[in-house]
Amino acid sequence: MTLSALDDLDRRILDQLQQDASLTNHALAERVHASPPTCLRRVKRLQALGVIAKQVALLNPEKLGSALTAIVEVTLDAQSSEQLPLFEAAMQNEGAVKQCYRVSTGPDFVLIIQVKDMPAYHALVHRSLTAQANVRNVRTFFSVHRSKFETLTTLT
Repeated sequence: MTLSALDDLDRRILDQLQQDASLTNHALAERVHASPPTCLRRVKRLQALGVIAKQVALLNPEKLGSALTAIVEVTLDAQSSEQLPLFEAAMQNEGAVKQCYRVSTGPDFVLIIQVKDMPAYHALVHRSLTAQANVRNVRTFFSVHRSKFETLTTLT
């Protein structure tokens, strides 16, 4: 499904759910100016089509003891069709890796890592990155301040 296939009601529903996915169907229907049965049908359709991939709670990492955010660039020695998915699979199994992007021009991957502190970061790097024979280079940037964290997708 493409953005052009979404009508105005779909966009209003998605906008409201991105702001607060905990809304009841009745509250959502009221906010988007639709009847509750219509709203529920639309949400179920958007879920079935994969437009709504997942509904989650966003937690504050600092309140949970994971105050160190690292943005990590990883370059592999070999970028074959077998090696890239192997690296991605390894990152799927690492809980501290919150996001993993295969990127173009420059490193092969960019990772967003959330850990408790520097010793936890070092342990993760040794366990999950430098221990892999195919990892050539790891370059890390540490967040000193997060000025924006937005999960909203623009629907225009």
